[in-house]
Amino acid sequence: MATLNSGIGSRFGSRFGLEYAPTSFLVRMGKREMLVCRDFRKRYYAVNPVIECDTGIEAGHVEVLLMRRWLLILSKAH
Repeated sequence: MATLNSGIGSRFGSRFGLEYAPTSFLVRMGKREMLVCRDFRKRYYAVNPVIECDTGIEAGHVEVLLMRRWLLILSKAH
């Protein structure tokens, strides 16, 4: 079963460090969460044009950047 939360005003913004991100949505599947939003950060390195994986801002998060535009943040649900 998946739960979907949308909008910037959700309680998940501060936990992901995305308080000022454009509109995003969060999908929760059991013990896992996936936040999807447009990438708004300036990258100071060459980014792979298709997919880029990196550690997240907080411990236990994985960031996946798709097509240099869409940011998927994977984490454990709290």
